Amino acid sequence: MKPPANIVLLSVHLMICSQTLAQDVYQIWEGLEKPYYKENDLKEYEKVSSFDVVCAYDVTEPTLTVYRAEGVNSGKAVILLPGGGYAVLAIYHEGHDLAKILAKQGVTAAVLKYRLPKTESSDQPQLVPLSDTRRALKVLRTHSTRYGFNKEKLGVMGFSAGSHLATVVSLWISDDEQENPNFSGLIYGVTNLSEENQTWLEKTLYHRKLTEEEVSQNTLLNLVTEETPPAFLVHAYDDEVCGVEESLLYAEKCVEHKVPVEMHLFSEGGHGFGSGRAEDGTAQWVQLFVAWLNTNF
Repeated sequence: MKPPANIVLLSVHLMICSQTLAQDVYQIWEGLEKPYYKENDLKEYEKVSSFDVVCAYDVTEPTLTVYRAEGVNSGKAVILLPGGGYAVLAIYHEGHDLAKILAKQGVTAAVLKYRLPKTESSDQPQLVPLSDTRRALKVLRTHSTRYGFNKEKLGVMGFSAGSHLATVVSLWISDDEQENPNFSGLIYGVTNLSEENQTWLEKTLYHRKLTEEEVSQNTLLNLVTEETPPAFLVHAYDDEVCGVEESLLYAEKCVEHKVPVEMHLFSEGGHGFGSGRAEDGTAQWVQLFVAWLNTNF
């Protein structure tokens, strides 16, 4: 008798997890006080989610797992920000699995397991994922020589909610240049503050109503300027979770402000296809991204 599908998935990803331990893992706030943190009883765990991929739950200790570039090192690096609606992290499907693929293409790839914005573990949950991402950029840049990449060629790539996070870190410019990305990869993510998206942010990220100032800050399309990092966007027309217009609108703003942008839209793929599938053509996007990196940076 065959074991249930979810048990098979979990077993496969447990093996992946053991392989991950061979990579370099950094506690990004080691020796420092984690910002916006409060004591809690949450215990991180992994399980197969409702969308049939293994996810991390109740993350309160952020880590950065770095995969060295293999073969000919391109001198570029990217931090991957898994999605999960700010409720969980699709840490393998949109993290470690892709990092291994990129590393084989000569790109240093690092997976950020960022803290989830929970009121149980933070006094300002809306700032937790952003602060972790900025810190990860700074930490990885300090190791640029070790991994052989140019610290001015380090970007972020996010998926779904992680793509929203990648957009925020690209547009909310930090006073510390080491905390800003040089490019962004936005994969089926949120960019527009529609009524639906505002409700989502208030429920999962802020855990309260947005103030007028926060509404302005989160109207991300209005924040695109000539200084915005170049962007690579991927989406599927049949995405019913996060509509394709999210990417179309962001690309339009980039063009308006003369920001280099490349976008690839697939007729099928839905939402959450990760590194892609051969059967619907979405598997093409990773190689297209690597070519974009090598051409533009």
